[in-house]
Amino acid sequence: MTTPQGGFLGLPEELRDPARARVHVLPIPYEATVSYEPGTADGPAAIIGASQQVEMYDQELDAEPCLEWGIHTLPAVVPTPQTMVVEVAAAAQAVVSSGRLLLTLGGEHGISPGLVRGVRRSLASPLTVVQIDAHADLRDTYQEDRYSHACAMRRILEENEGPLVQIGIRSWSREEEAFARASRGRLEQWPAERVHGMPSQAFLGQLRQSVRGKRVYLTIDVDGLDPSMVPATGTPEPGGLSWSQALDVVRLVCTSSEVVALDCVELAPKPGLHASQFTVAKLLYKTLSYIMRARGPGEPPERARFRDRRP
Repeated sequence: MTTPQGGFLGLPEELRDPARARVHVLPIPYEATVSYEPGTADGPAAIIGASQQVEMYDQELDAEPCLEWGIHTLPAVVPTPQTMVVEVAAAAQAVVSSGRLLLTLGGEHGISPGLVRGVRRSLASPLTVVQIDAHADLRDTYQEDRYSHACAMRRILEENEGPLVQIGIRSWSREEEAFARASRGRLEQWPAERVHGMPSQAFLGQLRQSVRGKRVYLTIDVDGLDPSMVPATGTPEPGGLSWSQALDVVRLVCTSSEVVALDCVELAPKPGLHASQFTVAKLLYKTLSYIMRARGPGEPPERARFRDRRP
């Protein structure tokens, strides 16, 4: 699927200038290890297309935040399985080294280890990785592939010395459970059942302690949300985060820590289910807005009023 013209949010040309935009979006339509329903290669283009229908005005922030910082959408990176980690790491390193916020759109979750590698190299420091997901992704190998989407977080823990915080998990294997128990010092898990079963302020208060002041890489697998909101994903699991819970998590993480990069993966668009990509696009715009407000004013592109998107 071709990346829609106008890029993420479809901003005016002056706000998409790569030299001035403070947010760069990187599409990686990579799909090589999906194990159930296919389609993640079409995810980046679907999210970008849907984002062009999202209103710029944010009532919570009382602003049109993207007009303050601009967004440039990069050409898609389409690696082969043999070169995927190296290519993805290089692309991520180039953006983060420039001081810009990187949002990567997948594709399958197998791209995340390469992204974390590139971000770590550019910053020369370990990261706290926060994962919103239905699945633990802690297998050592899956279907004879160590870089399967089911192994993404295991590879990240091997390469990144920082901790991993998993939120919304509700599906994992016995092998993954044993590994998680052996990794308690570096691995913090918030299964969806636990999140649902305790007062939100108690959960958020404990999460704040885990991320406060840390340098964070945020990875959002769309199946972390309940499939009633995002049914268009290859491996749906019932009992996921609600819209308000997901917003609570990203708001807290983005305002309590320094989010240096993020990715969103595993959207597999389906005909007639376009609400999925719109929901994801809106969540990502909210996330970017929280991060950029926390970063404070930079050298903004020239302001430009944008047309009302409503008919």
